[in-house]
Amino acid sequence: MKAWIVALCLLPLLSACGEAVDDDLNTWMAEQKAQTRPKVPPLSAPKQFTPADYTQTGAVDPFSAEKLTQALRRDTTQTTANTTLLAPELARRKEPLEAYPLDTLSMVGSLQKDGRPAALLKLGTMLYQVRVGEHLGQNYGRIVAITETETRIKEIVQDPGGDWVERDASLQLQEITK
Repeated sequence: MKAWIVALCLLPLLSACGEAVDDDLNTWMAEQKAQTRPKVPPLSAPKQFTPADYTQTGAVDPFSAEKLTQALRRDTTQTTANTTLLAPELARRKEPLEAYPLDTLSMVGSLQKDGRPAALLKLGTMLYQVRVGEHLGQNYGRIVAITETETRIKEIVQDPGGDWVERDASLQLQEITK
């Protein structure tokens, strides 16, 4: 019990010491803050804007009927060219492997059957045998060549301009490691 009484008597003395330290610290911080001056470089003057005159006064109005007619005629010509490349693909019946993207297929082997090369393609757990001329992939892909290590494919895809073009793709032989 005496220890508690002694501790209660010493408590005000200890708290007074803590305030003196805080006062010295606060005084020093205030002095440092008053002495420190930030050095900020001055901002450069903004560039002067000089307006340019509109020089297309003699050009064709972009909203004129003539401009619209030219654009429609050009689109019709491109559509005709695209249709000749794409029309045979749209008219034929789809083959089973055309429902899957090429990156889901992997070539796991090749063989000769009736003197013609064939490739073995794996899709998930299923194995498919394909020949030159068959279709696969979602971009109207047609197999054009099969070697021991590769299946070459021609696809019909849209370029950034919206035109249909042929693109070469291939499936490389994948070695299975256990």
